[in-house]
Amino acid sequence: MKARLALFGVAIGCAIAVACFSDRGAGPSSSGAAECSVPVSVIDSMHFVIAIRDFTFRPDSISVPPGATVTWVNCETPPQEPHTSTADGGAWDSPEINTGQRFSHTFPAQGAFPYHCTPHPFMLGKVIVE
Repeated sequence: MKARLALFGVAIGCAIAVACFSDRGAGPSSSGAAECSVPVSVIDSMHFVIAIRDFTFRPDSISVPPGATVTWVNCETPPQEPHTSTADGGAWDSPEINTGQRFSHTFPAQGAFPYHCTPHPFMLGKVIVE
């Protein structure tokens, strides 16, 4: 019975997360409130979310499979300076991500991809594709 309840809870959580993200594109959006209120970093096996909050990437390190898409969502409380997601090796460089906006990048190949926020170089993260 406990296993069924746990499975039901996971299914409901996934359904809520999918509903919040299913109609979102890869570009910036001004309606980031839904993304910031969903307390998950894994939407499904190929979609992951990193929240930008309190001048940190949350989580700051994430492992994903090849072909996965990672979306950074700026969850700072306005007014706040914009952030970026910028690969140290140049694999991607987001435009400025203002509060409530998001940026997505798909990782086609294995590797470790450290990144930072250009305006705030103390903000560091890493995507590990394995």
